[in-house]
Amino acid sequence: MNAGRPGSFSLTGGDLRVEQIVVVGGGLAGLRTVEELRTRGYQGRVTMLAAETRPPYDRPPLSKRVLAGEPDAAELGAEIDTTLRADVGALGLDLRLGEPATGLDLAEPGGPGRPGEPGGVVRTAGGGYPFDRLVVATGAAPVPLPGSGRQRFLRTHEDALALRTLLRPGLRLAIVGAGWIGAELATAAAARGCLVTVIEAGPAPLAGAVGAEVGSRTAPWYAAAGIDLRTGQAVESVADGGLTLPGGGWLAADEVVTAIGVRPSVQWLADSGVRLDNGVAADEGLHASAPGVYAVGDCASFMSRRFGRRLRFEHWDVALHAPEVAAANILGGSEIYDPVPYSWSEQFGRMMQYAGYHGAADRRLWRGDPDGGQWAACWLSGPRLVAILTVGRPRDLVQGRRIIASGAPVDTSLLADPGVPVKNAAQAM
Repeated sequence: MNAGRPGSFSLTGGDLRVEQIVVVGGGLAGLRTVEELRTRGYQGRVTMLAAETRPPYDRPPLSKRVLAGEPDAAELGAEIDTTLRADVGALGLDLRLGEPATGLDLAEPGGPGRPGEPGGVVRTAGGGYPFDRLVVATGAAPVPLPGSGRQRFLRTHEDALALRTLLRPGLRLAIVGAGWIGAELATAAAARGCLVTVIEAGPAPLAGAVGAEVGSRTAPWYAAAGIDLRTGQAVESVADGGLTLPGGGWLAADEVVTAIGVRPSVQWLADSGVRLDNGVAADEGLHASAPGVYAVGDCASFMSRRFGRRLRFEHWDVALHAPEVAAANILGGSEIYDPVPYSWSEQFGRMMQYAGYHGAADRRLWRGDPDGGQWAACWLSGPRLVAILTVGRPRDLVQGRRIIASGAPVDTSLLADPGVPVKNAAQAM
């Protein structure tokens, strides 16, 4: 810390001022960035611009707890508001709720009074916010279907509360998309007596997330829950009273929920000079292409050394840990973000956990019987494990994630044997 200038930091290569940080995005990634900045000693000003009118909160409970009926909606809202209000106060954060960013003006390099220093101004409908460093944490927004009919989404706290109010016995509910969110929503709706139809354009549930062959192993779960699962079925549009299908088909529904994926919320950066590539294109240290600009969370695509490509993940784990690297580098560090991504889903009475990135694999093997109650799918690239999906085998997930992180080669005969601990499959490097 530079004692002569409170809130400033002396960075490598000279005394570059970091006195005003703007975080655009009011989700977990943005909040965690602020927490990390304060933990690392930053005492300057921090402004957070949030599109939502609610303080930052965790999203996983929306599909995993709120729709299932626990806790009570009012209790959850009070719990979130009280906790986050205390956090915001303790962090000394200037939180601007309901004020999304609309544009970005980067400072000219070597401009008057700030030679060589990064910076700029974030524009909103309420005015401009100057910054020395900018963190883009705007997350992602659901992709809508065409059509004039009402379609609902599950992205915000308000979305979850509205859906939970609707779910009742006999409700004809059409869910478009059998990914993670669609499956969790179907689980909750069926448990509450809804008549659920799930429409999926792909050949199997979770086909986009883990591949059709692995995803197909979850299809019987829908039938067992009394859900009408229709795979390989496209949707033309949402209309009043249901869905219009190709060829003149029709699916009647009282409510439609669209869960076909999300897009990074980065439209406000168009023509700003910040490079976009499936979100904000960041390097290994989460620096964007413009000096002094960083990206974290769902809106950031970053270069992964481990998997040798640019990646973007919409996982809670990324929002939790990427800010550690961004905050360190804002304050002059040179840390690298190269995670073994992790996510989980609770659906149809089963816990599914996933770690790694199977897009880097050249083959897959089963661990246990995929038609049984507990099993795992393992993806390999050469002799190395690069991803693992487990159903009811949490120890396999923990041990497999560690092997992926280590990069150690594995003995595939041991890995495929469910009676042998996954860790025993790792070979010496």
